[in-house]
Amino acid sequence: MSARQLAPHAVDRVLLLAAGVAIGCLLRQGPEAATADSRSEPVAVRPGVGADPLVDGGDRLAAVTREAMPSVVSITSVGRNRGREVEETGSGVLMRHELLPGSIVVTNRHVVSKGRQSEDITIELADGRTVSPTRRWQDPASDLAVLHLPDVDTATSRWGDSDRLDIGHFVLALGSPFGLSSSVTLGIVSAKGRRALDLGHDAAVINQDFIQTDAAINPGNSGGPLIDLHGRVVGINTAIASESGGNEGIGFSIPSALARRVVDQLIREGEVKRAYLGVGLDPNFDADKAREFQLDRPRGAFVSQVYPTTPASAAGLRAGDIVLRFGPTEVLDQSHLIHLVSLTPVGKTVPLKVLRDGRNVRVDVTLTARKS
Repeated sequence: MSARQLAPHAVDRVLLLAAGVAIGCLLRQGPEAATADSRSEPVAVRPGVGADPLVDGGDRLAAVTREAMPSVVSITSVGRNRGREVEETGSGVLMRHELLPGSIVVTNRHVVSKGRQSEDITIELADGRTVSPTRRWQDPASDLAVLHLPDVDTATSRWGDSDRLDIGHFVLALGSPFGLSSSVTLGIVSAKGRRALDLGHDAAVINQDFIQTDAAINPGNSGGPLIDLHGRVVGINTAIASESGGNEGIGFSIPSALARRVVDQLIREGEVKRAYLGVGLDPNFDADKAREFQLDRPRGAFVSQVYPTTPASAAGLRAGDIVLRFGPTEVLDQSHLIHLVSLTPVGKTVPLKVLRDGRNVRVDVTLTARKS
């Protein structure tokens, strides 16, 4: 009998068994195979008496969840729009930062942006306590926010390394979907590097390099952590692709490699300093246009305009150039180039590989700070 012919409950059993077998095998292979961050110490799991991989896998997931869940919080932000009270709910994860006493909450900006004052934001901890932050940092370009809780002594999570995640790795999404606190769902990394998404809630998000997962993410999960099998935070859940408004198996998380950098800069500098190139890019560079330039597929970023007195103009970039490589990284599309530029340290000189008049040309550009 093929999988297509299986009854729904049989399909669920097959998928659960497959997950248990895979996780059980990871356990037997040792901690390096069980996580995307092999440098992390694994969550302790009591050895089972049997050799049932489904039971072993379930024990593993339960242990990881017990370790991580106390650091997950529910957030309510209240504001006013045209005289009416409006409320936004979401999730967050408690972390620590070396420059601050107490704890910080990492979440999405859109979860807390409605509250103008700290008192407008209520954070419910896993033990039932409710507190408000004493300080807030926000970064619209990444849809991340940081809240400071200086006097809260509670469990916190630690960062994992999203760069070590591969498609197919198991992940868990934690948070408060539909207001149901302390919820966890299991899935895999479905894709990486998702860009050019219509996030709806904020068109200002320019840093798009999302992890896609089929771990169920629903309204209220926004801002909660995506964790690996060691309980380390490898992403911040931020959006879903859905026609119904609920989970349809496609969720998106900000990778920890980006989130950790943004959080650190917000705390150290008060803002995220992003580099600036100074070009207009064609978002409609498709297969037909690529063939006109003898490219085998749409790739790179097509420069439609170079603005005066910018790093691009100083470096000699021209309209009609196609940026194929930014430093050591192949440029996939215009959104990818924007992301790469914005994450580069201000003042750094980066070599670009450019297709110009049918020839590959090197252009060295020194990036300046993006104006607010």
